[in-house]
Amino acid sequence: GQSRGRPGRAPAPPPAPSCLAPGTIPATLPQALFAPGAIPASLQAPSCLAPGTIPATLPQALSSPSRPGRRPHLTLDVVPTAGPCPWCLAARSRQDDAVQQPTGVFSTPGGWYCFNRENCDTRFDTMRRLMSSKEWPVTRVGTGILSSQPEENPHWWNANMVFIPYCSSDVWSGASSKSEKNEYAFMGALIIQEVIKELVGKGLSSAKVLLLAGSSAGGTGVLLNVDRVAEQLEEMGYHGIQVRGLADSGWFLDNKQYRRTDCIDTITCAPTEAIKRGIRYWNGIVPERCKLQFKEGEEWNCFFGYKIYPTLRCPVFIVQWLFDEAQLTVDNVHLTGQPVQEGQWLYIQNLGRELRNTLKDVTASFAPACLSHEIITRNHWTDIQVKGTSLPRALHCWDRSLHESNKNGKTPLKGCPIHLIDSCPWPHCNPSCPTIRDQFTGQEMNVIQFLMHMGFDVQKMAQQQGLEPSKLLGMLSSGN
Repeated sequence: GQSRGRPGRAPAPPPAPSCLAPGTIPATLPQALFAPGAIPASLQAPSCLAPGTIPATLPQALSSPSRPGRRPHLTLDVVPTAGPCPWCLAARSRQDDAVQQPTGVFSTPGGWYCFNRENCDTRFDTMRRLMSSKEWPVTRVGTGILSSQPEENPHWWNANMVFIPYCSSDVWSGASSKSEKNEYAFMGALIIQEVIKELVGKGLSSAKVLLLAGSSAGGTGVLLNVDRVAEQLEEMGYHGIQVRGLADSGWFLDNKQYRRTDCIDTITCAPTEAIKRGIRYWNGIVPERCKLQFKEGEEWNCFFGYKIYPTLRCPVFIVQWLFDEAQLTVDNVHLTGQPVQEGQWLYIQNLGRELRNTLKDVTASFAPACLSHEIITRNHWTDIQVKGTSLPRALHCWDRSLHESNKNGKTPLKGCPIHLIDSCPWPHCNPSCPTIRDQFTGQEMNVIQFLMHMGFDVQKMAQQQGLEPSKLLGMLSSGN
């Protein structure tokens, strides 16, 4: 998280911590995230709690279920604190009738980043929740892969889940504390290390599988941290925990922008330039195996999925929209509701081809031809399909394949696909894509209406594909 105080401006006094309901476990900041003696007094001991009631961030019940075969289910509470917060997560436990599931799902969300003093100041002023816990809600309901409902999360609904809020603004890579030179602290990589240390004593030590999942910047963070988490656990003596990664919407391309603009912020800056500046500003850490593939000073390459993936030891499942909205944004293709120009349309199609090409050697992937961003924590994540297989089903197949592979030394699983990439060439040519709405009328659009709205020329495209226009429209309607 960020630690901040503008020169010449006295910081506002922190609000008194609010009292918590009986039985609620309040969060305290991990000591190791601060230099000795540097924890603000206001965060050490809220006066409204009885002496001795500042517990650790996760309940002991996680490590000692009260009845055999019963699993403590974690309800996540985000507890606001007065000031910057690297990791302010608490959890209450309740007993479910679920069969024990020795799996931990760790979710690291995204939210872009900042890479210099100016745009970090702007981010602090306009997106405070991504740099401080002060305005976070008291509780958060898990959705998608964090849901405890089997209908919404058919495979991991009864796993132990930990949600690690993103407030480090460094793509989970930073290792720099606040200093005289830099009034912000960027500790994304250290936060994950401290969370692992904290949770080992709360039951993680008995887990069989740890799935590190993340979306957007959190998805890139998974690629940067998954091997380090595995190494950390091994160094701590926990050799039996299988560490895996799930990267959603974090597989970005370092491609040429559609239209070059000056590098002012994360939106206008070319992907490579933004990361080059960021990694220096954050003192960003990348995995050693990836770092060795590039010259000194070119560690920024490891932030791009197709470059870091071949160096990873841990199995990672990649989820990526072929027409990712964040990728299009940094490439300066802005879909404002007006018909796109022919050059933009060709650029968008080419982006899909490039993305598809980078995934061809990825063992486990799910890449729908949709215009969207993020999916695993959406409550409609079960609806999206590629070649007739949903994402939860593909993840289940992947989980089984890893289990069978460890058991038999091979990966059979006929009829259980884990490499799923759409082959149709246009945004939203997959009929299961999330709903698109006309930004002016709010009305839903089907794929043909959407493509027409984008300036799609049916006659021209049919001619390019060697088809009759009616045949092409029929194929689009059926998603072929």
